[in-house]
Amino acid sequence: MGSLFRSEEMALCQLFLQSEAAYACVSELGELGLVQFRDLNPDVNAFQRKFVNEVRRCDEMERKLRYLEKEIKKDGIPMLDTGESPEAPQPREMIDLEATFEKLENELREVNQNAEALKRNFLELTELKHILRKTQVFFDEEGGLNHTTESMTRALITDEVRATGASMGPVQLGFVAGVISREKLPAFERMLWRACRGNVFLRQAMIESPLEDPTNGDQVYKSVFIIFFQGDQLKTRVKKICEGFRATLYPCPEAPADRREMAMGVMTRIEDLNTVLGQTQDHRHRVLVAAAKNLKNWFVKVRKIKAIYHTLNLFNLDVTQKCLIAECWVPLLDIETIQLALRRGTERSGSSVPPILNRMQTFENPPTYNRTNKFTKAFQALIDAYGVASYREMNPAPYTIITFPFLFAVMFGDIGHGAIMALFGLWMIRKEKGLAAQKTDNEIWNIFFGGRYIIFLMGVFSMYTGLIYNDIFSKSLNIFGSHWHVSYNKSTVWNNKMLQLSPATSDYEGTPYPFGMDPIWQVATSNKIVFQNAYKMKISIIFGVLHMIFGVVMSWHNHTYFRNRLSLIYEFIPQLVFLLLLFFYMVLLMFIKWNRYAATNKMPYSESCAPSILITFIDMVLFNTPKTPAQGCEVYMFWGQHFIQVVFVLVALGCIPVMLLGKPIKIMQARKLANVQPITGADAEVGGMSNGVGGGGHGGAGHHDEEEMSEIFIHQGIHTIEYVLGSVSHTASYLRLWALSLAHAQLAEVLWTMVLSIGLNKEGWYGGVFVTVVFAFWAILTVGILVLMEGLSAFLHTLRLHWVEFQSKFYLGQGYAFQPFSFDSIIENGGSASGDAE
Repeated sequence: MGSLFRSEEMALCQLFLQSEAAYACVSELGELGLVQFRDLNPDVNAFQRKFVNEVRRCDEMERKLRYLEKEIKKDGIPMLDTGESPEAPQPREMIDLEATFEKLENELREVNQNAEALKRNFLELTELKHILRKTQVFFDEEGGLNHTTESMTRALITDEVRATGASMGPVQLGFVAGVISREKLPAFERMLWRACRGNVFLRQAMIESPLEDPTNGDQVYKSVFIIFFQGDQLKTRVKKICEGFRATLYPCPEAPADRREMAMGVMTRIEDLNTVLGQTQDHRHRVLVAAAKNLKNWFVKVRKIKAIYHTLNLFNLDVTQKCLIAECWVPLLDIETIQLALRRGTERSGSSVPPILNRMQTFENPPTYNRTNKFTKAFQALIDAYGVASYREMNPAPYTIITFPFLFAVMFGDIGHGAIMALFGLWMIRKEKGLAAQKTDNEIWNIFFGGRYIIFLMGVFSMYTGLIYNDIFSKSLNIFGSHWHVSYNKSTVWNNKMLQLSPATSDYEGTPYPFGMDPIWQVATSNKIVFQNAYKMKISIIFGVLHMIFGVVMSWHNHTYFRNRLSLIYEFIPQLVFLLLLFFYMVLLMFIKWNRYAATNKMPYSESCAPSILITFIDMVLFNTPKTPAQGCEVYMFWGQHFIQVVFVLVALGCIPVMLLGKPIKIMQARKLANVQPITGADAEVGGMSNGVGGGGHGGAGHHDEEEMSEIFIHQGIHTIEYVLGSVSHTASYLRLWALSLAHAQLAEVLWTMVLSIGLNKEGWYGGVFVTVVFAFWAILTVGILVLMEGLSAFLHTLRLHWVEFQSKFYLGQGYAFQPFSFDSIIENGGSASGDAE
């Protein structure tokens, strides 16, 4: 089969490159993204490899670019992104890039330092301006400095002096003025009071407008304070407290004339600083705008250079130190394309010695590589989330493209809800280029956008199953009329809640509805649930059994491809027979019952004689004789049913020991005949078959741990028990299709009945306003609960059905992903070059 149904065939190659051409050749391979290099120096420290200095230079350039990016984002300057990816620069261009980045960084740092110094001076002058204004108000309120000094002196005379009645001479008070953060002011005031024992007088006033911190640009609210004290000892104590609270002190003259003169000088200096600051900011803005035009391209170039040198560090040097040797996994179909890329790289470097790409023979398990496009990528991601496929085993992704949205739609069948989902997916598909260019970090949005094709298909399939169920927002479409003609009058219908639709009466025309369900079932409140229950439960089992049979048939493709004759004979055949004779036979009984029994048929094929499929299946497995039906009815649905059922059960039970013992016994006989040591685990899996490079078995070659016969018997026993019991539990697991479909329909009906119908029943002029509000509420609940929450629930249940019930029949998922050296993936992941290269 082609690569769509299996992973690509891989080859391990050895690559010889001349030292002068190695950089250009690896650059071409990075643009191609089809080569996964192996580390040939696993024991060498990362700091001891040949190109570690170049990698460090790239790290330094990235650091400078991140600094520029931070400054550009701080100023809100848009960065030009053309969407194009420039080629990796030549090694000699690294010097020019380093010089450019060094010049930009130094210039920007110098501008920032100057701007910070200017802002600090501006802040100091602004604070001094507020101090001069506020202190002038303080002194004016007291009527002059002399009067203030006298009043302050009287306030600071201690009680002890008053008690002794001692006389005091003239006292001169000192004061300090400064600015402190507003949030520290209460604690600052308490500390002054306690440390100075109440011998200081504090006045403070808030600065209304916030001040900019020159260090980080934050807006800080501050207050001006002035502290009066007596003596040098208190002065020292007050200054220490101010220093501890990071309060800034400023000189404040005592004379009003001196304060006015200083204030005028401060205002002049502030105006000059404003002019210089504006010029500095303009210069900084011009530097950043020029850098923003090329920043994205610079990032890409540096990350490509760094990725190339990381990859070159994986190579080995030959004895002459003139040739680099690499080992790499490549897709077999792309070897010619890779050789052309190597040739282009050699021509670019000017080397005269062509590179050599040799295919190597190996028994190692190759990586798994499934080619994807923007449509199949999301479906492949669902499969890989369970486990990466073993090398060359069947890939479920192509089949999942159909089965996944279909099984989802069985649970989510509603034309209206499916249309909402399909339109949302279609919008993302139509706008995918613009949406992809935004590169948001919102994980939920990235998940939705990555699965846009899945969402669109799930919506389209849900619209189809909604047509089958004839369900649109819990109502029906009356396209073909109805094949029922109820002959009751209105009063009988409205007053008798137990009336049911009966096909045995003349109300039913006797012919099936052309497409989907008859719309009359939507108003059949008495037996609508009973009818839909029976219908959806049976189709769930039918789809489930067919899905599982398809999974077992997929294992046949694996066994024949790997030439695993033992697994084909002793696993596939008994597994398929077991599933067909028991569960597919149960499905056939459903169709026989639908075809043979009807309400209009006469005995013994009347509706009252129809046996229960579940009871029939249980009696079949337990070899019970069915109970005698009502008079006129037959025990079995067709002639020879009892004999066929006994044979089917006996053959199905006989398949169990074949699955359990057939393969281990054959392996044990092969050992005795060959008279060899215990075979390897890989040989035990494939029965000793080999298929060349990497094809030693379903599950991979290259596993050389010996496996004893007891382990083989236990391993086979576990798989047999898992399959036999799993066939029962997996069949029952598909009933989730019925349960979630019924729950979705009932929730939609509840929203219609208890929300929207209330608004539709209102009459009068206010009815239009009321129904608008109710409709908005109903629409929010519909999208939030029925589309998002119910959609997520159905999605997870569908995922489980594929991972457990379907893939467990054939899919091992024990491989490891092919991770080629690709510039696109490195840039998309933000420059993680070492992870992709190694």
